[in-house]
Amino acid sequence: MTVEERPGVVRNMSLELRAWNIRRKALQMGEVQGQGYIGQALGIADVLAASYFHALKYRPEQPEWEGRDRYLLSIGHYAIALYAVLMEAGILPEEELETYGADDSRMPMSGMGSYTPGMEITGGSLGHGLGIAVGMALGLKRKKNPAFVYNLMSDGELGEGVTWEAAMSAVQWKLDNLICLVDFNNQQADCKTTEALAQVPEQAKWEAFGWHAQRVDGNDMGAVVAAFDAARAVTEPKPRVIIFDTQMCRGVDFLENREITHFVRVESDEWSKALATLEEGKPQ
Repeated sequence: MTVEERPGVVRNMSLELRAWNIRRKALQMGEVQGQGYIGQALGIADVLAASYFHALKYRPEQPEWEGRDRYLLSIGHYAIALYAVLMEAGILPEEELETYGADDSRMPMSGMGSYTPGMEITGGSLGHGLGIAVGMALGLKRKKNPAFVYNLMSDGELGEGVTWEAAMSAVQWKLDNLICLVDFNNQQADCKTTEALAQVPEQAKWEAFGWHAQRVDGNDMGAVVAAFDAARAVTEPKPRVIIFDTQMCRGVDFLENREITHFVRVESDEWSKALATLEEGKPQ
């Protein structure tokens, strides 16, 4: 299903502009609450735009359509970013933006699968998403459903043992309908990801586990789109992973340069400045 066939979605908009809209919506939601995981939302926006407006098959008016590709948010604290793309895609009404994080909102600060249309799972405990994705992908195969399962996870989850148990299971079951997306922004709550545990070349590690693996610049739209296309085109019966190197707070330079960006501090008078800075870089 092409973007043009999706009701309620503006046609003929570039992926770069989609990503810009996702960043703007995330900042607007952050301003509502005065806080939020804005750094991650700004960094992953390009990947989300390519996911929902290039790769995924779905129906905005039927979020539970059986033929849809499943998009799992393992990193529940990225919910503000997913809400932004769900609004951009017409799955969530943009009028609900002002309710972000409020009591009885369908958009809590951490993703809850039972609350939000288009939110497939309740994420947050790092490392659990890939295991759920393996189960979903296996179930779809047994039902002969051709849909793909995408699992968006963080680089921090690469330090969780359960992630690698799930990775081995995916290879055992030859889950060629599973695509794992890793946001490698090299930031955790207390330090850089590369300082938390001994690191090895991540692409080579996934390949050693039996996956088809790619590593690309997650803020280069051309590279992101090409990586999605390559992942879906693999003919070997194996799962696929794309590691995206992204920059926290992408598009808002004064936030990009802050030392602590995992839960970046934005003062009350800085939200309008952040939006104005983003506006200056709006793609044509």
